[in-house]
Amino acid sequence: MNGTIRVGNLFGIPFYIHPSWFLVLGLVTWSYSSGLAAQFPQLSAGLALLLGLMTALMLFASVVAHELGHSFVAIGQGIDVKSITLFIFGGLASLEKESKTPGEAFWVAIAGPIVSLLLCGIVTAIGVTTAASGPLAAILGVLASVNLALALFNLIPGLPLDGGNILKAIVWKITGNPYKGVTFASRVGQIFGWVAIVSGVLPLLLFGDFGNFWNLLVGFFLLQNAGNAAQFARVQEKLTGLTAQDAVTHDSPIVSANLSLREFADERVISGQNWHRFLVTDDDGQLVGAIAVENLRTIPTVMWSNTQVKEIMRPITESTTVQSDQPLLEVMQLLEQQKLSVLPVIRENGVLVGILEKAAIIQLLQSRTQPNPA
Repeated sequence: MNGTIRVGNLFGIPFYIHPSWFLVLGLVTWSYSSGLAAQFPQLSAGLALLLGLMTALMLFASVVAHELGHSFVAIGQGIDVKSITLFIFGGLASLEKESKTPGEAFWVAIAGPIVSLLLCGIVTAIGVTTAASGPLAAILGVLASVNLALALFNLIPGLPLDGGNILKAIVWKITGNPYKGVTFASRVGQIFGWVAIVSGVLPLLLFGDFGNFWNLLVGFFLLQNAGNAAQFARVQEKLTGLTAQDAVTHDSPIVSANLSLREFADERVISGQNWHRFLVTDDDGQLVGAIAVENLRTIPTVMWSNTQVKEIMRPITESTTVQSDQPLLEVMQLLEQQKLSVLPVIRENGVLVGILEKAAIIQLLQSRTQPNPA
């Protein structure tokens, strides 16, 4: 999964760590252990390092709690959470699909910052009520301030941050169009990305100050992800209202199960069709299997006239087909997830409509993008 390492499940949700997280863990541990050692000279180097590691792990636990906030609200809406991943910029909860309404999208987006604010309040209350002092008070202060910063940073109103998703939901509610919400919030996210980049570049150019290098990384992260979100929204909008049947390939490679191999070779292979794999249907037009040209090699040529296609075809499971009325956007996502290039399209009664190629979806998108002639 993009180089990430699976470390287990959290409440049934697959939990991954990106290798970049270990670098940040080391940097955060070193930073906080150095700070504790300087603030409390009585601490040994080993104890300061241990406390720094514990602080770093608690900070990342706060990030996980933030993502679980999004996840639990999404699950409550019937949305599957595919994974939670920790990486260099924090955490990411990958959801199966979008919320159905702007109101539901709003609550999924704001759940994370709410959890961070609650953690800030809880940690602050613990520090006050226990009258903590020394290193413990310092650690509690860091946890409270980081959770507050995590909430406020994520409330910046630009994608891919939570604030951007909140803005998207608001625009969606006002316009009635979710894609306009994504486009607007993406543009705002790109603006904040450029602001972060400029704030990192200017001190570097003017004063040789590398202190704002993190701003550069955050800026590029916002620019890239906001741009990707806007691009995907445009694709979604163009595919809205289209179904799998709309992208079925004309003259799909279909053969009857009752054809002899000789007829199959003469009519489909030797005739010049460039397909290497054909779908097989019965007398009722229902999909029953598939046959590849290379399968002919398993049968001696002299037996082709007496052997039917159905005798050497391979079965096709229902999981590798799509319904003709299935939204084309879902089909495109299925092709991406399963890394497929084609899928058979069938009707509810099992009758085969044809094949759907990934290339056909791309062509359909391009045709809907081109301006109409005057």
